[in-house]
Amino acid sequence: MTTVTKGQTLPGTKNGRAPGERDPVFDELGFPKDPDNLYLQTVEVMLHAADLLEVPHGVKCILAQPQSEIMVHFPVRMDNGEFKLFKGYRVQHNNALGPYKGGLRFHADVHLDDVKSLALLMTMKCSLARVPYGGGKGGVKVDPRKLTPGELQRVSRRFCAAIFRYIGPDYDIPAPDVNTNAQIMAWMADTYASLDGNGKNSWDSMRVFTGKPVEIGGSLGREKATGQGVVDTLLELLPTLKIEAKGMRFSVIGYGNVGSWTARILAKHGAKLVAVMDHTGAIRNDNGIDTEALAAHVASAGGVGGFGAKSDAGTKSAQGAQAISTEEFYKTKVDVLVPAALEQMIKEKEAKWIDAKVIAEGANAPTTPAGDRVLQERGIEVIPAILANAGGVTVSYFEWVQNKTCTIWDLEEVDRKLNQHMVAAARRTLLARQKYGTDMRTAAYIAALDHIAKAYDIRGIFP
Repeated sequence: MTTVTKGQTLPGTKNGRAPGERDPVFDELGFPKDPDNLYLQTVEVMLHAADLLEVPHGVKCILAQPQSEIMVHFPVRMDNGEFKLFKGYRVQHNNALGPYKGGLRFHADVHLDDVKSLALLMTMKCSLARVPYGGGKGGVKVDPRKLTPGELQRVSRRFCAAIFRYIGPDYDIPAPDVNTNAQIMAWMADTYASLDGNGKNSWDSMRVFTGKPVEIGGSLGREKATGQGVVDTLLELLPTLKIEAKGMRFSVIGYGNVGSWTARILAKHGAKLVAVMDHTGAIRNDNGIDTEALAAHVASAGGVGGFGAKSDAGTKSAQGAQAISTEEFYKTKVDVLVPAALEQMIKEKEAKWIDAKVIAEGANAPTTPAGDRVLQERGIEVIPAILANAGGVTVSYFEWVQNKTCTIWDLEEVDRKLNQHMVAAARRTLLARQKYGTDMRTAAYIAALDHIAKAYDIRGIFP
């Protein structure tokens, strides 16, 4: 058991550890040596920032491991009458600043270490944005595209029932993530309310989930919140990067919720979308892609592939686009690239291809450490995910507050409050960058860790 003492540091960790040397915390906690492990990579970034900030060694150890790792297996009856067993996870990383908070994803490649990484990122994100939450994350190992609507509902409800005892409206509050949406949150919230026997207020029980439809307590602006947060962050930081939003060329990886809203909102500020890539292919139009038309195409076709065909635009005009290769996508010259899909999309190879001045991480951990090093060497600025995509959890917090106080905020109030949080987080990051002379990713972690470390210093460790 690690004892936390105020001001305590591990000898040699601030300046005595050589670049690339394994942090002693890894060995102390028995972590494996696996450079490709996403969780180890995420912890390494956090520990590097903690060393610069001189965070007490005990707090570093606490933050290097989740407080709880929950794995469940649950049966679901399929449409053919047979039962299939599914695996789900809920990782609760840290709650020093408030209840655990984080999304639930449905994806065939959901793994425990990935969920642990995302939970840690949520802790950092909430701290940086100064919303009173800790970090959590979860998911089900399933390809939702292979489920019928009825099967999807039963998977959603059974997963909620499986993790019911581990979540609560003041303890752990899940939200949408990859391949989940407001409808799935509605099914889960209804399931939780039906199982909750602590009181007769089922409406209060439903605030255990955020990202719900507006009709049952969801917040206005929640659907576009993450994309709106990316744009708010960019508009605050672009002047310091000597880029003007009007006329700015940008590209996007992934055109789901985050990518499409980011593109559509940026377009309203005069920016030009010139290339997009997702699991169905990559497209480009140097004259600009109609962001709204592309969103409509993706909603019907399931991806950006085929946009620009006669069925979409009649001709390959400004409304359409031509298919390009993955390499051509990355080599498209832009001011800003927004990766808004899954983790570890930008590896060393892709980082060498990229022709952009700035990368704004709309997705969580889209850049590998090797890719990050290449981007730094090439002088490409990276706005990290814990800053750029904090809009979603911030508006989830707004929804939670509205549910607790039985109030409804209009969209203008939601957008105004979101902008305040995003601008303040961006400024905290810039101040940390200036003070410690480091890259923006490390600076964002420093700004987040400073808040958490102070909370541990004040609260102490029981007993």
